Amino acid sequence: MYTNIGFFASHNGSNMQAVITACKNHVLKAKPCVVISNNSDSGALLKAKQEGIPYYHLSTKTHPLPVDLDAAILDALVSNQVELIILAGYMRKLGTRTLKYYEGRIINIHPALLPKYGGAGMYGIRVHQAVLDSQEKETGITIHLVDGDYDHGAIIAQTRIPVLSDDSAETLSNRVLEREHSFLVETIGNIISGEINLLNIHK
Repeated sequence: MYTNIGFFASHNGSNMQAVITACKNHVLKAKPCVVISNNSDSGALLKAKQEGIPYYHLSTKTHPLPVDLDAAILDALVSNQVELIILAGYMRKLGTRTLKYYEGRIINIHPALLPKYGGAGMYGIRVHQAVLDSQEKETGITIHLVDGDYDHGAIIAQTRIPVLSDDSAETLSNRVLEREHSFLVETIGNIISGEINLLNIHK
């Protein structure tokens, strides 16, 4: 049995691509079923097109009313038979209907050791600059369940990465991102195999 995966991404979608590649190479027993982006010009949508994966631009531009956007997103997921949702650099909150329907089956990857350096406005290079400004000796990656708040749901897995004395926000970002790709694939693999039980974590 293969797990049907849906992706949300706002920008380049490099984490998404790492998972898609792992599926194609049979590293993961999963099938990428749909890609959704709030950004019509995102690299993620281009990657989906190139990979032959159904893709949708769904945002306040396509659906100005939040309730309509939520319904359109949920319809895209259900119609493509998505079982597990991966947020891979998605800059928007999901609506209440989508959160309820897929409760305990939505995961997000964040480039820091939550609960530190998370929440509204903490994304991309801002996270790494905050880590450096606080003179942290290590940072890392957190994969967590998604709820109604930014970077708030139960933690599924974490990995630590040292902060080097000569790191800039850019060098730290590049090093963390490289590890994100493999760590996300590893964690999804553990979810699919049952080694990580999302239902137990959700409780």
